[in-house]
Amino acid sequence: MTLTDELLTELGDSGLEQIAGMLGTDTTMARDVVEAVSGVIIGGMARNARHPDGADALRAALDDHVDTDPFTGDVASLTRDGHSILGHVLGGQGTEQAADGLARFAGVDPAIIMRLLPLVAPMIMSLLANRATSRGMNASAMADDLDREQPARPGELGELLQDLLDALFGGGVPAQGGPYESRSPFGTGTTGHTGAPDGHEEGDFENGTGRTGGFQEEDPREDPRQVAPGTSNPDW
Repeated sequence: MTLTDELLTELGDSGLEQIAGMLGTDTTMARDVVEAVSGVIIGGMARNARHPDGADALRAALDDHVDTDPFTGDVASLTRDGHSILGHVLGGQGTEQAADGLARFAGVDPAIIMRLLPLVAPMIMSLLANRATSRGMNASAMADDLDREQPARPGELGELLQDLLDALFGGGVPAQGGPYESRSPFGTGTTGHTGAPDGHEEGDFENGTGRTGGFQEEDPREDPRQVAPGTSNPDW
């Protein structure tokens, strides 16, 4: 089972219905969008983990996410954590570029994808952390596992993700934004983007199998921390 399969299982029908409402579409398209969003996040992690230092940093960061449950957390915290993760994996500008490409695929406004990306990122991080721990993966094994996720993307979606990741990463990992000072890679330290690039945070989002919540916006000025635009920081 891929990480995306695990994600869809955890979201359940109720989670997909809520995402469909957010996208203004049906659950079939919502499922496709979730697969695309998770694919670009997982692919970004895989590209970073191809470098030994990036793999070591990501594997160490996973230890903070074992047995967490982002599927029932409040969305304000989830979104802050997600933007921090995306800053490491894709960089600020890279996240926006990914959102633009995914929005064209889904036929929705990029701003909607920018709301969804930071919600999904902590979910992927938690699922990967539990997998790596339960299987006793070291950094190298985790990197290989992430690479094996990529061929699982079929047809048009696989081509889209490959094109997006090639455009974002080219021949390697984007330039780092500097040292990351935090006790948690979810962004509770001194550095890490916690607000959406469109200037909004999200509200409560509790989902999973049989678990639903709602989206509410909150004041983005509550946390001024930012990730340098256009850079990723795989040091976590």
